[in-house]
Amino acid sequence: MRDVALSPLRDGELLVRITACGICSSEALSWYADRKAPFVLGHEPVAVIEACGAGAAPALNGVATGNNGLRPFAPGERVFVHHHAPCMQCRRCRRKDYVQCETWRSSRLQPGAMAQYAIVPVESVRADVLRLPDSLDDDMATLVEPLATVVKSVRRSRLRAGDRVLVMGLGTMGMLHLALARFRGAELLMGADLVASRLEAARNFGAHHAFDVQSAPLHEQVAGATDGEGADIVIVCPGSIAAMQTAAQCVAPGGTIVLFTPAAATEYWPLPVHDLFFKDVSIVASYSAGPDDTREALTLLADGLPVRSLVTHRFGLDSIAQAYQLVAAGTDALKVIVYPSKS
Repeated sequence: MRDVALSPLRDGELLVRITACGICSSEALSWYADRKAPFVLGHEPVAVIEACGAGAAPALNGVATGNNGLRPFAPGERVFVHHHAPCMQCRRCRRKDYVQCETWRSSRLQPGAMAQYAIVPVESVRADVLRLPDSLDDDMATLVEPLATVVKSVRRSRLRAGDRVLVMGLGTMGMLHLALARFRGAELLMGADLVASRLEAARNFGAHHAFDVQSAPLHEQVAGATDGEGADIVIVCPGSIAAMQTAAQCVAPGGTIVLFTPAAATEYWPLPVHDLFFKDVSIVASYSAGPDDTREALTLLADGLPVRSLVTHRFGLDSIAQAYQLVAAGTDALKVIVYPSKS
């Protein structure tokens, strides 16, 4: 914890007071976080606008107008702020590959979201700052960014009504996948984990089956629940080669494996090409989310997607070490939220 000075507000930027910020499990992945260090943690913020640079407003760039119209932002407005935002002009943006945009990769909050105040860069102001409805409290609003990544993941999975879905890893992101798959009309929801409390939470969250991966080989349990066919969609939340290999054993003919979390750069998956080829299996990665996904996520939450039970712990900024330790342990907590202005 330390005090840092913020740079003067420039045209098009926003000064915001962070009221709440969720902790993403990626920040507890040592190899992932260490390669970016030193940096200020946090990228799931809810904020109140304190001051506006001249011309700070959404841009007229297709999806970038979002739920805001073109009305300039004003002090006192409560907003979701995406930590990255695309330029909305380049070839990658025109293809809606927003997270591959060079601007998206370089833009970020200053200093970050685990802070009491932050500067929102003009790119984010134009493309991915969203006004929040009064009906959506801070707890639920911190889920906009994580749910947006799930919206993208499920879209890339090409899930159809009637599909059988297996979600491997039942932390917050796994549970959000279950909730969205159920909303999209999945016929059979299966979850897998090794933590008993998370298996029970998945059952309460609507999973038809919650498989303990330590009790029997997962592919055998999935086969038993699907008449031997396997899962049409397999969402792999753990970033481990072992989990990916297991997914290849669990996927049904014609199915899709979604890699939701990366493995370390030094790790390689010895892909079972022969089996996957003759089963017509698709393998897709799903990294982060763009402006179209954040808007859909906000709409889902505002319309009452039932995910409030995911929030299990709340901390002030002075207890942030304890909050991150809880997330890293991966046992007792699901969604952990930090309130930077509270002790």
